[in-house]
Amino acid sequence: MHGWGFDAGFWQPLAALLADCRIVSDDRGYFGPPHEPAIAEDCLVVAHSFGAMRALATPPPHCRGMVAINGFDRFVPAVPRRVLDRMIARLQTAPSQVLADFRRRCGDDTPVATPVPRRLHEDLVIMRDGDFSTRELLPPGSSPLAGESQVGHPPFPILSLQAANDPLLPQSLRDGAFAGAAQVERRVHPAGGHLLPVSEAPYCARAIRDFMERLA
Repeated sequence: MHGWGFDAGFWQPLAALLADCRIVSDDRGYFGPPHEPAIAEDCLVVAHSFGAMRALATPPPHCRGMVAINGFDRFVPAVPRRVLDRMIARLQTAPSQVLADFRRRCGDDTPVATPVPRRLHEDLVIMRDGDFSTRELLPPGSSPLAGESQVGHPPFPILSLQAANDPLLPQSLRDGAFAGAAQVERRVHPAGGHLLPVSEAPYCARAIRDFMERLA
């Protein structure tokens, strides 16, 4: 599941390294018709950036786990709300420029196709207002019974791959992402940026394979 401002083609460098796996990519329709494939079997979600929020909002029914690459379960307030407000306002008059500026900040200066502003606007609002970081907590002062653990959201394990030089996500956001999950493992690439699946595809592929083996 790709992030905001990209499409299914974003996964090509990583998919080439996982050619022996069955890969199904969705497309939010930022540049054309959306594609929302139905998944009727056990699967591992691989999500980038805002794609992790989308995956938490509507996970596939047979999700065994998620690899969140530069992902997060809440964007605001670690990133100030006013940043998203400005982008939403500018989308009305200059959608292509907003998109190009965003992608350039992420590290991608390739030409941008003609966008579909409505879809971009809808998901920016979700990124601004959405919060999938909650979890059920025991009453204050109490402790779990023997052999019982707190209930996390989501219930499946998450591998969070972040990058030390991510220009988009603040350190506090990266450190706290998915804290409410039932099980989360964190890895930090020492030099990568916000587009790890493109710039560090072999690193991501190895991490995904390791995670799949542990879920088997």
